[in-house]
Formats: sequence, structure tokens, C-alpha cells
Amino acid sequence: MRWIVAVVAALILVACTTNVGEQGRFYALPADGWAYNDTLSFDSLCVDSVASGRLAVCVRHTNGYLYSNLWLELTTMQGDSLHRDTVNVPIADDFGKWYGRGVGVSFATIDTLPQRYTLQRSMPVYVRHIMRCDTVEDIEQIGLVFINE
Repeated sequence: MRWIVAVVAALILVACTTNVGEQGRFYALPADGWAYNDTLSFDSLCVDSVASGRLAVCVRHTNGYLYSNLWLELTTMQGDSLHRDTVNVPIADDFGKWYGRGVGVSFATIDTLPQRYTLQRSMPVYVRHIMRCDTVEDIEQIGLVFINE
């Protein structure tokens, strides 16, 4: 229950800023789309030198988004090696109804990942889309929030 409150609080802060301190980070994506090879680097998601917790992926999109989901690849350092996770973020149901909430033509969806992550303050988390198209359009922002447990 505590992590739900943390994610909701992070989204409220997104309305005012694109950086939610050291527990979360949000990137505005280009209006012409997010290219396949454009990898986002999320630095300083962890306040402590090492912490364990969950990650929540936040996606803000427009009403023009053409797909029912967004496939992402998250890359983290786990010990001395890279660890890659494939993440499916559901955006709409089978009938095209958006899961996220929003005003006008902008909607925000949050998906908390089930596995725990151990993050270090100096190690970034890398995110890129792995959709079947080269450039994904109508995604306005991508964010990661680290929920320390």
C-alpha cells in the first residue's frame, strides 16, 4: 500500500516538474517521436549508496497513440554484470479504452514492476523502447520512480 501512495505522489509532482528529486526522473520525448536507438539514462534513482526496492514505469501519451501497449527494455547493473528486463506496459484495453487517467488528450499510465531491484546511486537505469516500429509517436514522457522498500 505504501508504494501506491509513493507512485501517486510522484505523478502529482510530475505536473509541476520533470525531475522528482532523487527518487524519480521523467524525460520529455521529442514531438516527432521516440526513435528505437534513443536510450534514456535514469541517474540518481537511489538516495542511498545501495538500496533495494521496486521500479514503477510511468508513461504519458496522447490520444493519438496507436498501440494498446508499450514494450520497453530496462537495463541495470546487478553486481558486475548488466541485467536486462523486457517490460510490457499496458496502455489500452481490447476496445481502445485508455487505462491511464488524464485531462484532454494527454493520459498517464503507471505500471509497477513485480520484481525487486537493487540499485546503486552511481549506476543509471537505461530504458529504450523495443516496439516493432523504428519510431514510436505520441509518447510525451517516460518516467521511472524507485520505491525503496
